[in-house]
Amino acid sequence: MQEIWHTGIVTKLVDETYNTRRFWIRIPDMERFDFKPGQFVTLDLPIHEKKNKRWRSYSIASHPNGTNEIELVIVLLEGGVGSTYLFTEIKEGSELQVRGPLGVFVLPETLDRELFLICTGTGIAPFRSMAHYIRLHNVPHQQIYLIFGCRYEKDLLYAPEMRQLQEELPNFHYIPTLSRDESWTGKKGYVHSIYEEMLQADKRPANFFLCGWKAMIDEAKQRIVAMGYDRHDIHLELYG
Repeated sequence: MQEIWHTGIVTKLVDETYNTRRFWIRIPDMERFDFKPGQFVTLDLPIHEKKNKRWRSYSIASHPNGTNEIELVIVLLEGGVGSTYLFTEIKEGSELQVRGPLGVFVLPETLDRELFLICTGTGIAPFRSMAHYIRLHNVPHQQIYLIFGCRYEKDLLYAPEMRQLQEELPNFHYIPTLSRDESWTGKKGYVHSIYEEMLQADKRPANFFLCGWKAMIDEAKQRIVAMGYDRHDIHLELYG
């Protein structure tokens, strides 16, 4: 386990939605912060005496760009000690202890199958990183479906950017799916019905990447296996 902690400086803060904030963090003692799209960093926050109760991990939302700055997108959780600290105490210029990059939630070496990127909430972060990386490096790929589940339209993160990416990245499909928004004209309901419907008639080779809350991931795992896929086709990153 990589135990090296770096002092990061918060260079920019932007509210993305009513309860999420984008944090840009620069790591001055590194010339470039190299990571694979899908990896995460751990922050050590001064919120507890015990080390492991101070640590909070967040997927990197930006793509590797050769600089020493990364972006995280963080949701303010009701009663969440870590996110409350980040939202109330951290300003531009604040310092944060950062460890990473960590994790094996990364793209396969070759994208020779269709990719289903299924997420809820801030679970879109690693997929944003992956999609930009694929576009920038012209990585050969099959169809890519980003299925993003939220309750309301106001919960959608990076929506204009994802729509633009759909225009610029061939075979990339952005499918926001809302479960409670009556006025929404796009896909409604939960993420599961979307991929099931798409694969019902034609169970083609695919890789499934799941990121978000545990309940969604548990259900998706069961449903994907029930469709006849191997559990090795399923990759996941759990939140909470």
